[in-house]
Amino acid sequence: MDESAMGRALNRIAHEILESNCGAESLCLVGIRRRGEPMARRIAASIAAIEGQQVPVGVLDITLYRDDLSPAGDMDMPRVNETQVPFSITGRRVVLVDDVIFTGRTARAAIDALFQMGRPGRIQLAVLVDRGHRELPIRADFVGKNVPTARSEMIAVRMPPIDEDTAVEIWTL
Repeated sequence: MDESAMGRALNRIAHEILESNCGAESLCLVGIRRRGEPMARRIAASIAAIEGQQVPVGVLDITLYRDDLSPAGDMDMPRVNETQVPFSITGRRVVLVDDVIFTGRTARAAIDALFQMGRPGRIQLAVLVDRGHRELPIRADFVGKNVPTARSEMIAVRMPPIDEDTAVEIWTL
């Protein structure tokens, strides 16, 4: 996907979120850190343009909720970043936003993290790319593009402000 294809996919996701939720009332977006954050902000901007209503956006760091962390005492513990969800999620319709869904483990960790903050009325998942290979019974509610891949391949999403350019590529490992 190039920049224009990504923009169309994110705009379509914004429309689908609004349609599925009958508008933007009680809606909030929570981007999974790293590339889920700029995606959530772009979707929120599209929702504001379509609906004329601002939707709150938060950022979730799931590092401590992952099930693939090294055991305690390991020298290579991952760096924990700050979660920034400056609004209550209790009773709200929360759309988790991430760049790629693969095994489903990131989404599961994000759901665990959300429940530590409150009890959402509903949780939905929006992803730019669904590459298959699920290990958990989790599926995205809103998908920009389904890209069947081999396990030996990787999807690389690039988008500002993290990256200099905007693209989705398949890499062979």
